[in-house]
Amino acid sequence: MKITISGPPGSGTTTLAEHLAHRHGYLLISAGELFRQMAKEKGLDIAQFGKSAENESAIDALIDARQKDVAAGHENVIIEGRLSGWMIEDADLKIWLNAPTSVRAKRIAHRDGGDEYAARKKTVEREECEYRRYKKYYKIDINDLSPYHLVIDTELWNPDQLACIVDLAMGYLKK
Repeated sequence: MKITISGPPGSGTTTLAEHLAHRHGYLLISAGELFRQMAKEKGLDIAQFGKSAENESAIDALIDARQKDVAAGHENVIIEGRLSGWMIEDADLKIWLNAPTSVRAKRIAHRDGGDEYAARKKTVEREECEYRRYKKYYKIDINDLSPYHLVIDTELWNPDQLACIVDLAMGYLKK
């Protein structure tokens, strides 16, 4: 089964993807981790690297091509990334996670050891940057959730509970 997990920063996409990959023994491809890794290699934070990606389409193209190539060669795979639901057209289950900005900023501040106000500011800037890039490079409105089969607000659910929701959906698809 091919599953995509997408959503804005702090919505829980990476946590859920890792949880499900471990639980089911699926291969995990994380666009977010690849993006973070590339930013670190260049000595930039995510927001700075995102801004450079606005002028350098090769960054997004590299990440997207890698996702597609690896996903094409595997049956049981989870592809996590903001555009995964758009890019992996043959996915069996496309999931979009979301949560209020305040909740996501709190999670990001906790994860990164920063303050909530700064996390919120950077998150909003990052989302605006990504919105512009996706419109410019792909003509995709990231706020259009029509490609997704399952949309979940993660504010109320912990990773185990989210995994149970997705497991239920996966079980019905396997029948």
